[in-house]
Amino acid sequence: MKKHVFLLVALATFFTAFISCSNDDPKTSQVEVRLVDAPGDYDAVNIDVQDVMINVNDGENGWKSLGNVTPQVYNLLELTGGIDALLVDTEIPAGKISQIRLVLGENNSIVVDGQTHPLATPSAQQSGLKLNVHQDLVGGVKYTFILDFMVDKSIVVEGNGAYSLKPTIRVITEAASGAISGMVNPFDYQVEVSAVSGEEEAITTYTNEEGKFMLHGVPAGTYSVTFTPDEASGLAPKTVEGVNSVLGENTDMGTVELE
Repeated sequence: MKKHVFLLVALATFFTAFISCSNDDPKTSQVEVRLVDAPGDYDAVNIDVQDVMINVNDGENGWKSLGNVTPQVYNLLELTGGIDALLVDTEIPAGKISQIRLVLGENNSIVVDGQTHPLATPSAQQSGLKLNVHQDLVGGVKYTFILDFMVDKSIVVEGNGAYSLKPTIRVITEAASGAISGMVNPFDYQVEVSAVSGEEEAITTYTNEEGKFMLHGVPAGTYSVTFTPDEASGLAPKTVEGVNSVLGENTDMGTVELE
């Protein structure tokens, strides 16, 4: 049975839950996990990434895979100068995440002076390397977690000349967008909600049966938000100017009255 080695990266964070919406669920955030490297003095450092997991309740029973991870061997020394490897791009439920776990397989190696050597991952590393990061992730917002694998601090040369991996990983969190939410009144009919900034393409959603809406993935900026009711409602369209979207935040417009 294939033995896996677990590198634990602690990530203490909370997900803020907002109003529900039929077409856009604000109780989830889009999450990317990317791998980069700080250069090291080797020809290649190859790690065998099998999975990325999260821990949702601080206990050993709280682990679950983020899914859609294609097992692959990455040469860390190629992930420099703005190049990275996308490990995960998915949506996860709102709630507490205590850790991220990078699951490695056995096919790890290092190339030194043209010679390839096995890269051992000591069993002690199963207890992991923990890095604490405290940040609120807002529903409807996209976040990127960058795992900065610091090779120069992660490779140990043993007394017998063998090489071991004792990873040092820095976690960087980037919010790539904001969100705009609120509700309309009356809400007997569905309303199209669109946000436009300058010449950019409109970001559009619809209200749910309770008149609530959330525009996901809104880049930072100032927007005109237009509400277009169904023609059968007899209500007139309405535009609200000067609505700000802030990275990593949900801008709540409150209740918008339609006439």
